[in-house]
Amino acid sequence: MPQDETSAPPRSSFAATAAATFGTNVAVAALMFGNVLVTARSLGPTGRGQVALLTTIAVLSANLAAFGLFEANANIGGREPEHRGRLASNSAALALLLGGIAAGVVALLVAVFPALGGEARAAVLTLTLVAIPVLILQSALQTLLQSQYGFAITNIAWLLAPGASLAVNCLFVALGQLTVGSAVSVWVGGQILATVFLVWHAFRPLTSLSRPDSGLARRSLAFGARTHLGRVMTMGNYRLDQWFVGAIAGSRELGLYSVAVAWAEALFYLPTALSMVQRPDLVRASRTDAGAQGARTFRAALLLTVPLAIGLAVLAPVLCVTVFGDEFRGAVDDLRVLAFGAFGIVALKLLGNALNAQGRPMLTNVGIGIAFTATVALDLLLIPSHGGLGAAIASTAAYTAGGIAIVFVFARALDRSPGELIPRGGEVRPLLRQLRGLLART
Repeated sequence: MPQDETSAPPRSSFAATAAATFGTNVAVAALMFGNVLVTARSLGPTGRGQVALLTTIAVLSANLAAFGLFEANANIGGREPEHRGRLASNSAALALLLGGIAAGVVALLVAVFPALGGEARAAVLTLTLVAIPVLILQSALQTLLQSQYGFAITNIAWLLAPGASLAVNCLFVALGQLTVGSAVSVWVGGQILATVFLVWHAFRPLTSLSRPDSGLARRSLAFGARTHLGRVMTMGNYRLDQWFVGAIAGSRELGLYSVAVAWAEALFYLPTALSMVQRPDLVRASRTDAGAQGARTFRAALLLTVPLAIGLAVLAPVLCVTVFGDEFRGAVDDLRVLAFGAFGIVALKLLGNALNAQGRPMLTNVGIGIAFTATVALDLLLIPSHGGLGAAIASTAAYTAGGIAIVFVFARALDRSPGELIPRGGEVRPLLRQLRGLLART
């Protein structure tokens, strides 16, 4: 019988791992921003909008098709490390199956409703669909490795895709060969490179290659079914607005809005890093301890994120016009509105992560569902008349509503008081001292 058990990498402290993961997040964001800048300046708002739409189709479709596989790997891999090999094999098999089905469904939808594919040529759209199973496998292996505290590996993989893409895109610009098709091809190639790296590190330590396990797959999908709706709605909150803007308001308006979104995504970096690093500990913690850990981390994240949101709003003209050019002036108001979604973003990311880790994904779905419902309703109401600005208003309102809901759900489920989630003045100085200490060691 194959031996699945492998030793976990040596663990660093939570603060050090969180700092390294956050730093990786920032580096990835810088590389992704570089890709946005290169494609926007070379292709203009319309071309940039086409690239944004195609990558959005792939990312959103992959998350729709994954059926909670990511969350299942995080929980089962953390609690039962002896199943790591079979979870890895199952991830590969399910990624091919679910991703293939999703690609076929999207192709059919675009054939029936051509506007869903924007203005992309058939060959470029086909290449985009190839990325769907790759993205599913990439995310599934990331959460599996992270469940065993393999953050160094996943951080490197995270850097590979945008780093390689930026280098090749710059080469194409220098050669005068950057087009919508080549930009999408480069993006897909970067995702394949990162996924191959994760496959190597997921399977290499195993003493033997495990066959896919149907019983374990059923367990994963059973848990995943409870998290899937929340995952789908979360991605809808992040990406569906761009699909709506592209389909309803056109590629140029999406090009402007995508620039604002690229800057606003800075608000996701810290809560994303904290949720990933904290997840293995929360999986192993009791309900009371998980609630205390989640509340403490939420307060710290909010104290650090609010100043960033204010900075984005103040510097919006510089970030959009000075950096991208005067033709992107329409993105300034979009960014200012999106910045006010900071509270909701932090709450949904961190508090929802704690509930999922404790095996309560249906409670997480309450807050996410409120945000998703508001996003869809407000997008359809506001985008036809206000374009990207309407999408920004919809997103901020939706994040805030979902964030308020998840605060009360989290407090009730994990025995905390909602007031415990309010940052305290006395926490600022210790937090700053800890940050200075981490910076001094790097």
